[in-house]
Amino acid sequence: MLVPAPNLSMNIVAITIVAIAVCSGLARSQAVAAPADDWQLTLRSRVATSPGSVRFHTQLAPESWQPQQTAIIVCDMWDSHHSPNAVDRVNELVPHVEAFVKVARSSGAAVIHAPSDCMTFYEEHPARRRAQQVPLAAHFPDGIDRWCTQIPSEEVGVYPIDQADGGEDDDPERHAAWAAKNEQAGRNPRLPWLRQHPGISIDPQLDYVTDKGPEVWSILEHRGIKNVILVGVHVNMCVLGRPFGLRNMVTAGKRTVLVRDLTDSMYNPASWPYVNHHTGTDLIVQHIEKFVCPTITSDQIVGGQPFRFSSDRRTRLAILVAEPEYETARTLPRFAAEHLGKDFQVEFIHGSETDAADFPSLHLLSSADAALLSVRRRALRPEQMSVMRAFVKSGKPLIGIRTASHPFHPRPIASENGLGLEEWPEFDADVWGGNYAGHHGVAQLPRITTKEEDRSHPVLSGETLDFSSTGSLYKTSPLRVGTTPVLWGQIPGEKAEPVAWTFVRPEGGRSFYTSLGHVGDFEQPGFQRLLLRGIKWATE
Repeated sequence: MLVPAPNLSMNIVAITIVAIAVCSGLARSQAVAAPADDWQLTLRSRVATSPGSVRFHTQLAPESWQPQQTAIIVCDMWDSHHSPNAVDRVNELVPHVEAFVKVARSSGAAVIHAPSDCMTFYEEHPARRRAQQVPLAAHFPDGIDRWCTQIPSEEVGVYPIDQADGGEDDDPERHAAWAAKNEQAGRNPRLPWLRQHPGISIDPQLDYVTDKGPEVWSILEHRGIKNVILVGVHVNMCVLGRPFGLRNMVTAGKRTVLVRDLTDSMYNPASWPYVNHHTGTDLIVQHIEKFVCPTITSDQIVGGQPFRFSSDRRTRLAILVAEPEYETARTLPRFAAEHLGKDFQVEFIHGSETDAADFPSLHLLSSADAALLSVRRRALRPEQMSVMRAFVKSGKPLIGIRTASHPFHPRPIASENGLGLEEWPEFDADVWGGNYAGHHGVAQLPRITTKEEDRSHPVLSGETLDFSSTGSLYKTSPLRVGTTPVLWGQIPGEKAEPVAWTFVRPEGGRSFYTSLGHVGDFEQPGFQRLLLRGIKWATE
């Protein structure tokens, strides 16, 4: 909802003088910033796999944006912070934000520097005066002058992290020393920022400095800005909630995106969900992509590669899920949340719920370091199967559970249905070194045990496993030469079958497969440890 502009007690004469000054200033600005070609962006968002689902497909949408109709808002990239770890990450981020801002500015985009609480420092700066002198908008969106903690679209989701402690992830001793250093320098240890980080340039002829929502809105309206790009920190607090933040910009009707590689979070891994700091940031970015707005990466404007913090050494693991029988669309996300958030950057790729030949997010596989499959009897369109084959051929690690022994071997055969789909019946032998030949019935469930000679394998790490599976025993032997069984299953009156093994593929890639993966197996701590160690063995 739009509301009338507030009365700032400015008389008509002053308004006229300011308008003349601003118009001449804008004319100079436009002369300096030459028009550039439109930006060809790829916006990433997440949509529910079906109405009301808690599972999401990751979608990419190409869009063409005119830089002259776009504003870059640099949010709270302060010169200091009460968290020294946050300071370290901002210092690493600064050169990349500066490069992004310079290219955007030279392309003709408006650059708005918004270091909150620091306007006193910029009181005489031309960029601050320019922001103050922009004519006030005729109307203002409701809430543009205050924080926004949630928008209606977020109400259907669950906020993914606990930030009640403020998100500081510092060592206590270092934090205390940093606070003392700020105090000695005459800075408030809790609010030590005085200005924007000096490593980010502010063009006195072109840019704006403001931390006030109405001033930001007036700039956008005065310049005919349709698109808003947010960079800066912290994504779960200021970037989302400030008066000029993502929520307010989206609510006000601007086409808004976050640059997801030029941000950071205030998240403490000692708080729920107890994951790596960078995983906490990812969870917030995913929340934004689901419920607030799309994201882009800086390379789409600057070139090169997306920025990644030097401390972010997580393996990028894609988990493909497309099987209805064993509920792995439920058990694997829970497993990932509890066991993978510290060492892995996890992306789920769900099969379509309406088209068995489609994985709408399979493009994520190309940027993954490893993949885990829980897929059952799906033929794919040729272009998607080529993505899968290329990943296997690359030699990257693969992990499979249960139906991953026959993921792309449909019944009836795809080549007989006239749809031009591709199957991969040799996947079991090619990728896992396996030999799936059906399974025993469910009347007798298998006992899962470790052989003494296998305990030294890293996947077992000296552990002896002994439990009953709740799923039928797969017939998997004889395995291909080069496999190493590490776990066995047996039912009365039948020979033992390997239920977990490792395999080094001909192209050199490591594979770990287990025929376990029934819902009840995920309740077994021993199975959880086996799967985690299998993933780590494959990716080490």
